[in-house]
Amino acid sequence: MKKPDSLRDLLLYLVPGLKEDPGRLSVFVDKGQILSLAGRSLSFEYRYTANVVVQDYAGDDNALFVPVLAWIAQHQPDLLKRRDSDPFTFEAELLETGAKDVSLQLDLSERVRVVARDAGGFEVTYLDRPMPLDDGDHFEGVCGVVLREGLAGPELVAP
Repeated sequence: MKKPDSLRDLLLYLVPGLKEDPGRLSVFVDKGQILSLAGRSLSFEYRYTANVVVQDYAGDDNALFVPVLAWIAQHQPDLLKRRDSDPFTFEAELLETGAKDVSLQLDLSERVRVVARDAGGFEVTYLDRPMPLDDGDHFEGVCGVVLREGLAGPELVAP
């Protein structure tokens, strides 16, 4: 699975205080499933809930949630098109210090193609999930370097 690592890397880069203290960020994979259809192929799809936990977070909630939404727009855009308009859920424990422990839950999937090699063994490839938003580009320019430069500015990430 590649998406949990990708999300972790982005949050470490963008969320104030996490790069300096990465031990405050944990990512778990919960409720994992393998979806595979009977047939001639061993290709399958991972389905799981990524549980992102940020401990002792004293920053602005938006400095955490906006990068997650931008990541979703790039890596799992179907979550933004759900009828329930619920791309992720979260819980927080408010601490006496004024900080909080925050847990985010994202339902993710990753497709994997498995092809048998003639000489034996298998070639395994993660497939990108190109599902752009059909009704216009709501997040124009939100990806990669633009995302990091735009969100790392003091107007968004400073407490």
